[in-house]
Amino acid sequence: MKRNWIIISLMLLTMPMMSQNRQPQVVDKVVAVVGKNIILQSDIENQYVQYRMQGMTEGTGQEVRARILEDLLLQKLMLNQAEMDSITVTDEQVDAELNRRIQRFVSRVGSQDKLEAMFGKTMAEIKEEVRKASKDNMLQEQVQMKIMENVVVTPKEVRNFYNEIPKDSLPTIDPTFEIVQIVKRPPVSIDEKLQVKDRLYQIRKRILDGESSFATMAVLYSEDPGSARQGGELGFAGKGVYATEFENVAFNLRDGEISDVVETQFGFHIIQLIERRGETINCRHILLTAKVPIEALERAQNQLDSVAQLIRNGDMTFEEACKKYSDDDSKNNGGFLSNAMTGSNWLSIADMQQLEQEYPEYKNLAFVISRLGVGELSDPVPMTTSENNDAFRLVMVKRKTEAHQANLKDDYNLIQSWALGQKRQATIGKWVKDKAAKAYIHLDERYKNNDFYYDWNFQ
Repeated sequence: MKRNWIIISLMLLTMPMMSQNRQPQVVDKVVAVVGKNIILQSDIENQYVQYRMQGMTEGTGQEVRARILEDLLLQKLMLNQAEMDSITVTDEQVDAELNRRIQRFVSRVGSQDKLEAMFGKTMAEIKEEVRKASKDNMLQEQVQMKIMENVVVTPKEVRNFYNEIPKDSLPTIDPTFEIVQIVKRPPVSIDEKLQVKDRLYQIRKRILDGESSFATMAVLYSEDPGSARQGGELGFAGKGVYATEFENVAFNLRDGEISDVVETQFGFHIIQLIERRGETINCRHILLTAKVPIEALERAQNQLDSVAQLIRNGDMTFEEACKKYSDDDSKNNGGFLSNAMTGSNWLSIADMQQLEQEYPEYKNLAFVISRLGVGELSDPVPMTTSENNDAFRLVMVKRKTEAHQANLKDDYNLIQSWALGQKRQATIGKWVKDKAAKAYIHLDERYKNNDFYYDWNFQ
């Protein structure tokens, strides 16, 4: 499990490649050359600042910078190999990936304004800086996939890996929980939906009549925080990114055309096509959502109060109540809430806290679960569904594993992932040794005493 810090997966966030106007300026110089690709001192410093900003404390400044340098060397070597193998990505693919990343960044920090303030740049400037990093990342991922395509671990390899770990070095596994839920999703009334659709049609009419532009109306009225401040613009994307109903309309619009009202799981939209490039489109949209009435939410809460009483009195098992009363698809598997990262039914508190950053249905779940014992049923608690609608649910801890030292019986999947990671790392090591012997790699003399993990054959 040595050297697990290195970014073997190469799933770059690309933001660390950007400079922030708050960080101190460094005198830039070329630190390394890999084929036609260079690594600058500022590349290392920018990523070091991002590493510390994310709360990472492992390693001294010198050690962290050495690790960052080796990761950059690996990335540049993969870029060099992509060129040797004639691997390419299209502008449309880059645009689609760029906009997906930007949308994730905006969602993560809260708004476009906050993102711009963080880096002291306009959105256009941020996109320009991130574009090359996005393209490089996509090329690196293709090289990595080729390297890893046949790397698997057998059960025997997993056992051997586990047996080679000194028993006093086995990590402690945090408590994990199997969680079941009964969800009441109050329906949005027909009247509310009709009112929202009517509002959108009025907005559409004002745009068509020339009273205002689509972008201005999006800023004023759209309820999509990720795009509203950009005039509703979503950026270039191919099929499979948006809801099916949205795509069926958007991909059939002509440049500048504005759609009728479109309903998806997220609400009601009107869409304007800005530009089409090959198999990708760039469009604007205005999103309005129909809200669940307060009265309906109160009824849902009261219904779950009654259901909880039935379960606590022993008049109905949780499974029976879940199947009869839950409005969530999880009722088909006993109400189990799955871990969106692993696909299993086991979640740690850390998992829940991480998942709530991207999935609304996990929000505040860690707070509720941390106060429940095994078999204990919660009171009705508010939640947000994956469609961003308000709802209520009952949750119960079905089973719990206590903190324990890792072992094959209880933690096979986790140990398997460690063994696979080690094998992938060894595969990368062999690949680096082979390719570095054939490529031109020059490193500044000041850095040659670094304790590198791979054999780089510096020239």
